[in-house]
Amino acid sequence: MNKIIKKLKNYLFTGLLVWLPIGLTVWVIQLLIRSVDQIIPSKLSGIALFGTEIPGIGIVFALFILLLTGMVAKNIFGLKIINFWDKVISHIPIVKSIYKGIKQVSDTLLSGSGNAFRKAILVRFPNANAWTVAFITGAPSQNILENSSEYINVYVPTTPNPTSGYFIIVHKSDTKELNMTVDEALRYVISMGALESRKPIRKDA
Repeated sequence: MNKIIKKLKNYLFTGLLVWLPIGLTVWVIQLLIRSVDQIIPSKLSGIALFGTEIPGIGIVFALFILLLTGMVAKNIFGLKIINFWDKVISHIPIVKSIYKGIKQVSDTLLSGSGNAFRKAILVRFPNANAWTVAFITGAPSQNILENSSEYINVYVPTTPNPTSGYFIIVHKSDTKELNMTVDEALRYVISMGALESRKPIRKDA
């Protein structure tokens, strides 16, 4: 009887492992679709355009706006508009601080010319006898360190939520390069090390 119960528990746990990521993925997508659908103008809703509710039309509308904005921002006229908007925001108290901070982070993370999250490494954290996965985010300013060329800025994500973590400045000699892409390293962190990488660790940086 105990063996049967044990097998049933194993089957139940295995089924949970199969359906949990699927269910969460579907839930996140549905939440995203509903959220975007709620913010589009009523005149552009599925009911207004086609006489019936069309789930996901907000996503199409958002992608169109992003595409159109990107096309405009790539020309001289669009850049002038963006610069004018930045100047307007910079004169609004409180708002300017929030906007500037978010813009700097988004520019760093999403810009193709940025250095953020371009390489996964190992750093000694939280003490000298431990290693953890981290991501290079750039080089420290000379205002912080005189010999800044010997140090790097790194982001240490937490597990299993990599969106929260720690920013630290470490010496290059105290790091090891990983033969892993950023995506592979993120999956490794999220899985708490359960998803092993097939690639070996490189020599010390």
